[in-house]
Amino acid sequence: MPPETPPSRATSAPIRLDTPLRFLRGVGPGRAEKLAGVGLATVEDLLLTVPLRYEDRRRVARVSEIQGPGTWTIAGRMEDLRAIRTRRRGLVIVRGRLVDDTGSIPVSWFNQPYLLTRLQQTPGASWLLHGAVKGADWGLWEMTNPTCEPVDPAQGDRTGRIVPIYSRLAGLPSALFARLLEQALPALDATDAADLLPPELLKRYALPMLPVALRQLHRPSADTDVEALNRGESAAHSRLAYGELLEFQLQLARRRALEIVVEKQHRYRIDDTARAAARAMLPFALTAAQKRVVKEIVDDLKRPQPMLRLLQGDVGSGKTIVAAICLLLAAGSGLQAAFMAPTELLAEQHFANLRRLLGDRCRIELVSASGSSAAVRRGLADGTVQIAVGTHALIQRGISFHRLGLAIIDEQHRFGVEQRKVLQSKGDQPDILVMTATPIPRTLTLTLYGDLDVSQIDEMPPGRGSLVTEVLPGSERKEAYRRLRAELAAGAQGYVVFPLIEESEEIPAESLAALGAKVREYLADFPSAVLHGKIPAVERERIMQEFAAGKIKVLVATTVIEVGVDVPNATWMIVESAERFGLAQLHQLRGRVGRGSGASRCLAIHGRLSEEGTKRLDVFASTRDGFAIAEADLAIRGPGDLLGTRQAGLPRFRVADLATHLAWIERARQDAREIVAHFADPEYGRLRARVEQRAARLGDQLAGG
Repeated sequence: MPPETPPSRATSAPIRLDTPLRFLRGVGPGRAEKLAGVGLATVEDLLLTVPLRYEDRRRVARVSEIQGPGTWTIAGRMEDLRAIRTRRRGLVIVRGRLVDDTGSIPVSWFNQPYLLTRLQQTPGASWLLHGAVKGADWGLWEMTNPTCEPVDPAQGDRTGRIVPIYSRLAGLPSALFARLLEQALPALDATDAADLLPPELLKRYALPMLPVALRQLHRPSADTDVEALNRGESAAHSRLAYGELLEFQLQLARRRALEIVVEKQHRYRIDDTARAAARAMLPFALTAAQKRVVKEIVDDLKRPQPMLRLLQGDVGSGKTIVAAICLLLAAGSGLQAAFMAPTELLAEQHFANLRRLLGDRCRIELVSASGSSAAVRRGLADGTVQIAVGTHALIQRGISFHRLGLAIIDEQHRFGVEQRKVLQSKGDQPDILVMTATPIPRTLTLTLYGDLDVSQIDEMPPGRGSLVTEVLPGSERKEAYRRLRAELAAGAQGYVVFPLIEESEEIPAESLAALGAKVREYLADFPSAVLHGKIPAVERERIMQEFAAGKIKVLVATTVIEVGVDVPNATWMIVESAERFGLAQLHQLRGRVGRGSGASRCLAIHGRLSEEGTKRLDVFASTRDGFAIAEADLAIRGPGDLLGTRQAGLPRFRVADLATHLAWIERARQDAREIVAHFADPEYGRLRARVEQRAARLGDQLAGG
């Protein structure tokens, strides 16, 4: 409950966790509004803002003690100050000497001209500098871009200790932010600051209570390991990371408990007849990984509770075969099944593949945004259509099922959880299998899909040919297309992929309309076609059928071919402006070649590369392991951009780092599933209240809001 009399400059009411920041000294209405804009509304929000880094100022050195490079803290007077304007436009260097009673050391600041005025305002004042010392051109040691604070008795506690440095939020200088935190720290002594987590959990992992952890983060003791603090691996960091991961996993666990608490009304006939039908359908023997996954799914289907399972598999690992077996089991049990894909092209490809695999064993129909006939809709409603393959059109009004028992969602990360729920609502507790051909790092799998059981196909079918990846600069484009033309003349088929349909003034990348037209002209001896998302579905299907039949030799396309396209004779691919694609997307594109027994090749042609772009393409060229690529992509790009996960339901964490906190994610997931079964117990009262309080907000994030 909020205090009856909010603290203010005119009152002495104690500051509490729920005290609005506008009642702190130095925060007026305007600044409070800016802070709220970055998620800081209360004292608790402020205290949960972890320092960006820590400076070790436990020892202030004399100038004469600096005998080598490193990070040093020194104090003294600033003399010989001047600003140097360089030939480089906009670059100003502030240079001077820090002097103490043992000597002096040159100091330089780059692009901080305001420091000159600040330092000259108080001649003879003592300043505390902390930063890197390195060798200068003139043979001396020099300190560059150090932090700079006045040696003030009122601020003396910022020397001789580990000092937290905060991000510049809402325009607040780091020093002001630190002063606000000093006002906020007493709130940790209030009764409402007791830890939400029960003592047993904290004891299990040797974690400090939350108030203790926050004090350690904002006012580290002199014996704290500063390197652990800067790595985010201190016990205090772990307490905050585990706490927010546990709260999120509890949301997922509660949702899972609600979804499987009711028994499904349908049953599967999984007997010798069903097994024989599945074997007759298979064009080849299953791999050991496929067999293991099929068993895990079948065990789920036999249970009275509905299945909630994620199936991961690398490009070409054989997920479609597993899906076909599941669909056949559903149809053979008198149930209907829905197979939902994110794009019309992918839905069309799945429809064609499943119709080829299942033949006349059951009636399969395609449902897409381009339209489905009244006969198909009637067939779904009366049960004569046993399997529906489609896009999000499957969950639109007007589409109803007679007895939906199984729902398969492909490329789940492109849908929000709410779409999954709508599809579930089309049946009576249907079994849910979500699939992705985009390998996802384990940390993201446990976070995005923490409410699902996970299966993984980690083995490729035998008989695949070699696939070589080359990364080439734009200067080698002509030679790359000469090689492609030679391969086409020898009977191969190929793809040329562009990031854009039309040229863009904002995005420096090659386009299908401009360079693609020149490519088709250069390869005019070979039948080619253009494929992108704006082409009508009927035309796309015709093009893909002719490409699969070998009538079209070159497909000049955008990323619509990223998933689902399976043409074994297509052995060459050129990816233009490869630096514009993420690692996972490059891997998906490359997966369109190397699907047959012949040798294949993927040429990634790039323009100007950033440091990150160079890393991505180096990884892309070095491995075909999709899961290794996913982990590298997470490390390079971070979870916020990877796979569009902000849209797929990735929450914002203050401390938890999905790139490094795998162990804490796994612990939180396991603990959440155990806690939910006893959530009504008094020991979880405070934690339960917090989780319920934030349920709506987290629910919005999970839905992709």
